[in-house]
This record gives sequence, structure tokens and C-alpha cells, in this order.
Amino acid sequence: MKLYLDEDLSPRVARLLRRRGVDAVSAHEVGNLQLSDWEQLAYAAREGRCLVTRNARHFILLAQEAVRRQEPHAGLVLCPLRFRGSEVQALVAALVRVVKRYPEGLGEYDVLLWRFCGI
Repeated sequence: MKLYLDEDLSPRVARLLRRRGVDAVSAHEVGNLQLSDWEQLAYAAREGRCLVTRNARHFILLAQEAVRRQEPHAGLVLCPLRFRGSEVQALVAALVRVVKRYPEGLGEYDVLLWRFCGI
């Protein structure tokens, strides 16, 4: 599974994931700041990357819209909105577990809620 971290997550998370062997990039690193949520999801889909975000409210609606439009994506992992910087290592560890559990990636319309990520 390849990950794409939305701009609401620090690029530090992507760097720490790569150190753990995960193919991860951040919106910050690829110059995708200020894109709309739909554009972020479309970018991740084109790149075959599961999008990781804290913006669950908007992305749940976009995931439903993607199904209606029949525009698949590469999956979504929805993290808690209130995630403190001191919990970065816990976030990285949980995402590593997700990648190990789904090595081939999520399904093209799958949404994984944080509480099911093993934290």
C-alpha cells in the first residue's frame, strides 16, 4: 500500500513512515498545498495512493460522491481531528500496521476509520 498524506498532516509523518519502509508522500512534499479536498482525492487516485487525512467530515462526503459518480479512488484512512504533535509516533505506528494489514492497498472505494486502525 502506498500512502498520500493530506496537507493537514505534517510532512514529518511521511518522512517517519519512509524510515519504516512505507511508501509515503505528503501533499507538502509534492506541492499540493491549497488544493481542494476533491483535487487531493483525485491526485491520490491518479497516483494509486491511499489518502490519509484528519478531515473526516469532508472526505466521508467525498467518498460517497465518488461512489455516486463511479469515480474510484485508492482508499481513504480517516484519522482523528484532534491529534497532538506528541502522538506522531503513535500515528506512524498505526499507519505501519495498516500498510502491513493491507499490503495490496484498500479497495477502490474503501474508507478505513481510525478506530479500526489498531489504536
